[in-house]
Amino acid sequence: MKNKILLPALFLAFLALTACDNSSSETQDSEKGENTMKPEMPTLAEDPHSFSKPNDVRVAHLMWDADVDFETKQISAVAKWDIENLSGADKVIFDTHNLDIKSVTDSEGNELNFELGAQEEFLGSPLTIQIDESTDQVQINYITSPNAGALLWVEGEDPFLFSQSQAILARTWIPTQDSPGVRFTYNAEVTVPKDLMALMSAENPQEKNETGTYNFTMDQPIPAYLLALAAGNVEFRAIGERTGVYAIPELIDEAEYEFQEMDEMLKAAEDLYGKYAWGRYDLLILPPAFPFGGMENPRLTFATPTIIAGDRSLTALVAHELAHSWSGNLVTNSTWDDFWLNEGFTVYFEQRIMEEVYGKEYSEMLAELSLQGLKEEVHEISEEHPADTHLKLELEGRNPDDGMTAIAYDKGYFFLRLLEETVGRERFDAFLNEYFTSHAFTVMDTERFVDYLKEELLTEEEQEQINLEAWIYGPGLPENMPEVGSEKIAMVDSLIQTWSAGETATADLPWKDWAYQQKYRFLSNLPESVSAEQLSELDKTYSVTQTGNNEVLFAWLEQSILKDYEAAYPRVEEFLVNVGRRKFLTPLYAAMKETGKMDMALSIYEKARPNYHSVATGTMDELLSWDENQS
Repeated sequence: MKNKILLPALFLAFLALTACDNSSSETQDSEKGENTMKPEMPTLAEDPHSFSKPNDVRVAHLMWDADVDFETKQISAVAKWDIENLSGADKVIFDTHNLDIKSVTDSEGNELNFELGAQEEFLGSPLTIQIDESTDQVQINYITSPNAGALLWVEGEDPFLFSQSQAILARTWIPTQDSPGVRFTYNAEVTVPKDLMALMSAENPQEKNETGTYNFTMDQPIPAYLLALAAGNVEFRAIGERTGVYAIPELIDEAEYEFQEMDEMLKAAEDLYGKYAWGRYDLLILPPAFPFGGMENPRLTFATPTIIAGDRSLTALVAHELAHSWSGNLVTNSTWDDFWLNEGFTVYFEQRIMEEVYGKEYSEMLAELSLQGLKEEVHEISEEHPADTHLKLELEGRNPDDGMTAIAYDKGYFFLRLLEETVGRERFDAFLNEYFTSHAFTVMDTERFVDYLKEELLTEEEQEQINLEAWIYGPGLPENMPEVGSEKIAMVDSLIQTWSAGETATADLPWKDWAYQQKYRFLSNLPESVSAEQLSELDKTYSVTQTGNNEVLFAWLEQSILKDYEAAYPRVEEFLVNVGRRKFLTPLYAAMKETGKMDMALSIYEKARPNYHSVATGTMDELLSWDENQS
């Protein structure tokens, strides 16, 4: 990338010039006698999930020097933060969670007084450092906890470490201003065992070195939740000039085959909404314990191995994480109450990429499954927390992880799809292109987006037709939901009824010809009347329990639990012990709980829990009323 040294300053200036509450002060250049405009840092929204006060003092650049110790499961590090004192404040506040702070100094090595505040549930503790107006850097020497919430240390012959910082877990491994509204650039020097490679959300190596020390640069400003670190015995394979995949040696051939269409997806994305801004787009296949399908860390998406199906059928997840390079990474939700601005846009963009690469019928099958999941989640959430079905969330006093539901993703998607259908695709694409361009490397909140939407896209008549208030601030699904139409899914829905009633023979199902979306639709919609005997016949005919597609397998295992198909129980246990993806775990454990199989659930969970990331155990512990001391 060009002008590497100048980029951080240029981006910070650009950030100041383009964000919402920008203002400028006119200053006199005494030597040249010219009037110049001095940009000021934008005012950020109050974030209830951060102790930091970035409108007083804000971080600008991080220099991180870290030593990764697999024996103690700790990282010893120095975080050198360049700061901007915007208000003449006498203190700067960082978010931390279970960090052991050893010392704090300024850029000249002078000790600075600091105080670590009381710990609050899920928020951690504020680290308050005394400064004066001339302080432009603080250096924090610290050690992480072996139980740092963001980090999972995978033990064994090939140890592996990975982070998951979203939503507010970055503070568990780096003292930071852990709010999505705060952006910064960074450099890092990370030392890991010599037989491992370190990777970050930055410019990355493509092969191991002999020292175990790796240097990283991220010239574009990112929020803390996009800080990412991994270390493991991985190899790299190039897919295209700007794309490639990292995986352990045992998986690298499969990964290289599975993700051959990454270049095509990247080109389709650029054709839709402009130039990819992050240089390279690479993919890292993590251990199965990764709690999500993927995480959109800039330049290096973290992905679960459960999307490796052998037939490239689950690569929509790659399209989703790639789309985040625009929606989320480039234009970021201001606070976690505005999470739909990240995920709704990304699902919409993902669908457009999949339509471009695989065709309209394929993307409509995905949309059908999105609608199915959305309706189910709206029903579940509405019973206890109807406000959580609003696009604009109210998460103050709660863990922002509570807002990571299908509402932000799929209700957000259908709202944007409605906008497209109302104004036409040509107008909507032009609007999104301008939106991403004019707001690049800034944050966006719901209220400002609505204003922008009214000013730049919608007529008053179109606003009334769409009913923005109902979609964004209202519960459930509005009456003007866009219609989804997939002939292939409609055919499956018909066969569900006839097969369940015994009118279509199992052998006559076109199972082997179906795409995974059709198999998933079939299995996930079987009525209560279907018996274990019918599942047994389906399994004997098509070997469903042995499928290599994890989406299909998940739906099958859930039905096996609900219908008491005991022959699949060994696979249930194998799956849950070896896979840590929360999307799969929650429904399977819930199905056991709902059908009176708590002994089975607790027995499996006791074996599996050490393999799960804290993001997953937090949800499962609550679901199963698990006492950590009971094991």
